[in-house]
Amino acid sequence: MANAASGMAVHDECKLRFLELKAKRTHRFIIFKIEEKQKQVVVEKVGEPTQSYDDFTASLPADECRYAVYDFDFVTAENCQKSRIFFIAWSPDTSRIRNKMIYASSKDRFKRELDGIQVELQATDPTEMGLDVIKSRAN
Repeated sequence: MANAASGMAVHDECKLRFLELKAKRTHRFIIFKIEEKQKQVVVEKVGEPTQSYDDFTASLPADECRYAVYDFDFVTAENCQKSRIFFIAWSPDTSRIRNKMIYASSKDRFKRELDGIQVELQATDPTEMGLDVIKSRAN
């Protein structure tokens, strides 16, 4: 297990699932949660390749922070099929201050564990990570 600067460890399953998403494309998204009692980041939910962006956003809690990775497929103006791996730091305004602080202080260290992230988003409400935002950041 890797050690995070904030004292949060990163469970090996986090890196394993991310590698599966990146290399084998066996997942559409992964949602990560900090287990405060165990002081580590763990996988909370994994999305099937057939699941949509709406399925992904519906999986994020309305009042708790999470980290998430989303594999976004799109077609360029030149008609090329492409994919971008997004890292999303979900920190809703309604979450507890302590929760926000723990996630904020652990984010950079955790992100470094996931080699291959192409775009990062910080979102405090659903409009900041709408599909239109994802599409505009993908190019």
